[in-house]
Amino acid sequence: MSTEGRSAEAATAPLERAAFVRVVTRADGDALAASGILARALSERATPFQVTVAETVAERTARATDGDDRDDDATTLAVGACDADVARLEAGDRPATLEACDLAGDLGATPDPVLALAGAAAAGVDPGAGETERLLEGAVERGLVERRPGVAVPTADPVDGLAHSTRCYAPWSGELAATREALDGVDLAGDLDADARKRVASLVALDVVGDGDATDRAAESIGRLLRPHATPQAPFETVGGYADVLEATARTEPGTGVALAMGRGAREAALDAWRTHGKRAHAALDGASTGRYDGLFVVGIDDGPVETVARLAAAYRSPEPRVLAVGDGQAAIAALEPAALGPLAEAVARDLGADYDAGRRRASLRYDPRTEDATVIEAVRGAL
Repeated sequence: MSTEGRSAEAATAPLERAAFVRVVTRADGDALAASGILARALSERATPFQVTVAETVAERTARATDGDDRDDDATTLAVGACDADVARLEAGDRPATLEACDLAGDLGATPDPVLALAGAAAAGVDPGAGETERLLEGAVERGLVERRPGVAVPTADPVDGLAHSTRCYAPWSGELAATREALDGVDLAGDLDADARKRVASLVALDVVGDGDATDRAAESIGRLLRPHATPQAPFETVGGYADVLEATARTEPGTGVALAMGRGAREAALDAWRTHGKRAHAALDGASTGRYDGLFVVGIDDGPVETVARLAAAYRSPEPRVLAVGDGQAAIAALEPAALGPLAEAVARDLGADYDAGRRRASLRYDPRTEDATVIEAVRGAL
């Protein structure tokens, strides 16, 4: 399968003259933010558009080519891998969000820096790192972002935020009552002062790294949750929390996620989806079976979001550089560091007769649910 489309640099002219734009996007937080940035740019130009979320390369290709024969003035832009001959963002290792910012700028729009930082964070880029340094500096100058003590969750209530966060994995994750008990002794009433935020962060860090099953990687992973970039004018409390909600809605309620990324409200619906997603992910990982192979840590679950389970396991539980989460007819591969997972996922998909998708650190597979887990594991191991 070929996933080479016209480069994003070549997309400006077609979008400038298009009477209608179809954006077909990958189902993750980075791609969702990228689509929102492009949608807002098109709105400023009064260009009609449609945003569709598709979970696999095959589905994205089908949607990208739908209507080609009848819409001579329409342009299609795929965010993520696509086999159709259309413009595409994220042709390399760069987050789709950053490519979307460049394209929006070419169209004369100024991207929302908080949304852009959240999208980059969903892709694994810490605010201020690499190309996001300029975005962060601009957001700070405008009073849109400020660094503070505490934890990077989307809600003002740290109990709610930590219990449902998929950027953290502690013994109490997924349970409100257990999370509240873990923070016992901290005055959580009203607006938290700096001392209270520091105490919350310290308790969380101790619980995470002190868990008997935590890996050395857990200390680095939890560090990304601490001293968050607060976003006083955004829909959510922090950049990291915003990224977490984008990830959740992209995978569970894409329509809500699209509305959120486009700036059309949907905050409460997005938070509801995020809470449900977080509970399912933590419950699945808590009850998972595990196996270790050379270079691969396998997590077997009965039910739950395999992509999120794989990401959590990679950050907090895996002694190997890659994690394979296997569910019912679906699996996900997560890498500790940015990696070219597209070729790996494509090879496994070809072996299993499956559909696939891939981002900077994760890949997903959809296959016949009658396929044995052992078959999937061997296919992934053989492709490593």
